Amino acid sequence: MDKFQAVLNLHLQHPRVLGYGLVTLLTAGGERLFSVAVFQCPCSAAWNLPYGLVFLLVPALALFLLGYVLSARTWRLLTGCCARGARPGGCGPRLRAALVCVQLSATAAVAPLTWVAVALLGGAFYECAASGSAPLARLLCRGRDAACEAQLPLAPCHQARAPDAQDLLKELKAQSQVLGWILIAVVITFLLIFTSIIRCLSPVSFLQLKFWKIYLEQEQQILKSQATEHATELAKENVKCFFECSHPKEYNTPSIRDWQQISSLYTFNPKEQYYSMLHKYVHRAEKSESIKSKEGDTVIPILGFVDTPGMHTTADL
Repeated sequence: MDKFQAVLNLHLQHPRVLGYGLVTLLTAGGERLFSVAVFQCPCSAAWNLPYGLVFLLVPALALFLLGYVLSARTWRLLTGCCARGARPGGCGPRLRAALVCVQLSATAAVAPLTWVAVALLGGAFYECAASGSAPLARLLCRGRDAACEAQLPLAPCHQARAPDAQDLLKELKAQSQVLGWILIAVVITFLLIFTSIIRCLSPVSFLQLKFWKIYLEQEQQILKSQATEHATELAKENVKCFFECSHPKEYNTPSIRDWQQISSLYTFNPKEQYYSMLHKYVHRAEKSESIKSKEGDTVIPILGFVDTPGMHTTADL
């Protein structure tokens, strides 16, 4: 029981880190499964290159797009955007939208980069693709047997009769693994530099950041509870009036404009200390005042977690 509690506490304290770790493990496992059970190099000079590149890059592209689909910030940015675009302000300043897109892209790139790195370390996809590349074949077979270039596409299937062509598979696998390790090193270095920079530019201290995340968790739990209760009461009243042919009681429900304001992406203003768009909304000076964009509002990468929580229900699963 104590071990289970320790795992639960770890999940509550570091949900994003554990989430990235789980995505990485699942992606790596999926790549291994594909390379063993699905991938079969055609060993054809015409098909080796496209076939190998498809297995190397297309799943990475699919995972990248899936990263956008599964991000709450994507739908906060897009939901109702076209309808708002007809009014002044549209979807917000271009620079702000561009910064959010960069953050979304960086988050969505975790799974595809993992796929490519693991695939390169395995070497099967690269061996197949490279053996079908005529320029690379000429480069590798320079100074070797005359039949090397023609036999190289057959090497991944161990059908090459030229001994030089079969030996080149080791060189291709070495190239693939070197590229894989270089990719891993570049990603880790970039991640370290990027994390250090956004931490350095944080407008709040380390402990306040922890408090901020606790506040958001509690706000979302209470918002979901209150929304469920309010929606249930409203539904009951409407169904009751339908069957009894009576007039419904008056319920105070937020307007479309109110929902739009608290659903917009969070921007930080050093003159005001608000922990969410809901927090900013209830403390606005006037009821008619817009909270979406004020002078001094900025998008800060480290505060992107503010837009991540949402009211998840069984209908969303």
